[in-house]
Amino acid sequence: MIGILLITHGSFGEALVQNACHVLNKRPAQLNQLGVAAQDDPLDLLPLARQMLALVDSGQGALVLTDIFGATPSNLALKLLEPGRVEGLAGVNLPMLLRALTYRDKGMEILLPRARDGGRDGVINMLNH
Repeated sequence: MIGILLITHGSFGEALVQNACHVLNKRPAQLNQLGVAAQDDPLDLLPLARQMLALVDSGQGALVLTDIFGATPSNLALKLLEPGRVEGLAGVNLPMLLRALTYRDKGMEILLPRARDGGRDGVINMLNH
């Protein structure tokens, strides 16, 4: 199973994890989150991020999800990426996380586009749906 690590601003990642647990009615295995505060130096957090990544990666790789590309959490996430083994997506939302949790047994080549598309497809103009 591919592990999932969220690296987000503040408590956003924890809120996503809690809501995923609510929807799935259980705490998914190999799922963790790291919240980055405004005063945090990403280089200081790098060893902790690597430890957290190791906790979710059982040998099949990991997907790192972050909120805003170019911001501190995503810059930290970029330092963890290893193509084919540790991949990353920015713009995380609850539909993306749920899709990632659903498809992480299918391999990275299936997981990445499904998670990305889940995040995109979860944005809906409700009056036109």
